[in-house]
Amino acid sequence: MYDKKGFAPLLTLELDSLVNADLSGINLENANLVQVDLSGANLHNANLKNADLRLANLSGANLSDANLIGTDLSGALLDNANLKGTLLPIAAPTLSSL
Repeated sequence: MYDKKGFAPLLTLELDSLVNADLSGINLENANLVQVDLSGANLHNANLKNADLRLANLSGANLSDANLIGTDLSGALLDNANLKGTLLPIAAPTLSSL
């Protein structure tokens, strides 16, 4: 799949659960993770820049030192998630709904 602004490849994962998965250091920039269950997943130092995490379950996930700049977190569950050192889209209006 390619976007219309330069044909950059986009990652779309066709799955609905990554519960407790070890994804530390993974590059998921621009990934489509809408409604994916990532509860308890280890995303330490992951690159989720500009990823689509709308309605994703990140409860109990380790997002320490992850890059979430530009990430859409609308409706995402972040209960008990570790956000220490995480780069967050603080100015993004989508964060206000968390």
